[in-house]
Amino acid sequence: MRPPIAALLGLFAITACGGGGGERRGGNQTGASGALPATAAPLGRASIAGTVTFKGVAPANPSIDMSEEPGCKVKYSMKPHDPVVTVRDGKLADVLVYVKTGLPAGATPPARTDPVTLEQDGCLYHPRVFAVMVNEPIKIVNADPVLHNIKAVPTVNRGFNISQPTKGMETERAFSQPESAMPLECNVHGWMHAWVFVLPHPYFAVSGADGTFAITGLPAGTYTLEAWHQKLGTRTVTLTVPATGAAPVVFSFGG
Repeated sequence: MRPPIAALLGLFAITACGGGGGERRGGNQTGASGALPATAAPLGRASIAGTVTFKGVAPANPSIDMSEEPGCKVKYSMKPHDPVVTVRDGKLADVLVYVKTGLPAGATPPARTDPVTLEQDGCLYHPRVFAVMVNEPIKIVNADPVLHNIKAVPTVNRGFNISQPTKGMETERAFSQPESAMPLECNVHGWMHAWVFVLPHPYFAVSGADGTFAITGLPAGTYTLEAWHQKLGTRTVTLTVPATGAAPVVFSFGG
């Protein structure tokens, strides 16, 4: 089992810079808990404990007209908005952070077989952004009493375009090649968007509503991390992770 995240005394937070141009998380996103699924054996005992911040005034999110979809509209207490940029108390959610370089060659953990869930609920995708390993199944679920159409638009992998006309329908798909920021959309509801990364390893996480994330089970080493947001672009940082304990990192977006 992974040891608990050690105290960060003696370590220095690294603020990422440079680079640049989703509310429920998928089953494999480590988030603040940092726990990897049991089917993925960690390579080491080190962790990265991170926070994603936003400086300045967050841009307004566009409102959504769901007047023709009462089955979705009823799920909102006020006019729904497309959560493109979600900021709370200066912390930014829905940022995918992953190890871009630095892993030992050939040291990838075994493939994971438990599916990651992508849910259509309230005529929005949940999660907004997520990642899977190569060939890891994605379970697509329709939680709405309306027709949804799910279209994957890859550049490397084989795409798909499937229909789920009734509530409770489930479909599984997987991708066989690594790919970054693959768009998912709904041809029925033009505002519905999500993004999936397909990675050859499990060292990734998505920032939660409090901006935090954790990547665990790493061997000691020096890594380049990339943080990706659908509108705000990317940030990168290189940091050295000790053999045990948690290396802190801060990614900063906005002005």
